[in-house]
Amino acid sequence: MKILISADMEGATGVTWPADVLPGTPQWERCRSLFTSDVNAAVQGFFDGGADEVLINEAHWTMRNLLLEQLDDRAEMLTGRHKALSMVEGVQHGDVDGIAFIGYHAGAGMEGVLAHTYLANSITGVWVNDVRASEGLLNAHVVAEYGVPVVLVTGDDVACEDALGYAPEALKVAVKDHVSRYAAVCRTPGRTAADIRAAAKEAAALAVRREPADGGPFTVAVEFDAEHLAMAATVVPGVTRTGERKVAYTSGTMYDGIRTFKAVTTIASAAVEEQYG
Repeated sequence: MKILISADMEGATGVTWPADVLPGTPQWERCRSLFTSDVNAAVQGFFDGGADEVLINEAHWTMRNLLLEQLDDRAEMLTGRHKALSMVEGVQHGDVDGIAFIGYHAGAGMEGVLAHTYLANSITGVWVNDVRASEGLLNAHVVAEYGVPVVLVTGDDVACEDALGYAPEALKVAVKDHVSRYAAVCRTPGRTAADIRAAAKEAAALAVRREPADGGPFTVAVEFDAEHLAMAATVVPGVTRTGERKVAYTSGTMYDGIRTFKAVTTIASAAVEEQYG
């Protein structure tokens, strides 16, 4: 049994504000250990549950945040950019039986600690076939096309509630309770590590490959906080304006859909000006 862990940081134990997740800050350096503890607990739990292999895909910002030297020696880690499937890189090779979303968060425009979708700001909402989408929902559509179930999700309580919509059977572990975008009631790392390890052990039983999903076509809509970002995004083929600050495109598969989404967010990010956005 092979498990892929997609590891994001905003939903990690103790993380509540931007400096906690921005590479180079003292707070980020401190929170790297908390993030690594969550991921390591999942690794240990999956091996407890019978996994033969666990591959961790770094999915936050520079994708160079986890502390390799603190991880269980049985795991391997894919770190750094750039990767064809970004947050779920590795799922496409046909040897993954289940995937865990560790440290995930709610989407742009939703309640939730550090809620966003791909860009820390600028995007105010994303929809897939008219359903409001988080990174979890987007990635769940991608992995379903490879027959890989989402078996575990950790993050704040809002992220766990969000996961009920895209991975109802998956185990969920809330490591903190949302108060506002930059505040939460946090459990201690000892407690969250025990909770995540226990859930991962149970979730291993759900790691059974399925028939690849054929859920397309997918119409993805993206709303920005400024008009010029929508205009900039239309340089991507197939992306059209649907409103003053909104664009949309349709893809036959979510493999194509997520790659177009990456292009849209990259173009929009490059169009943001200091101070005025």
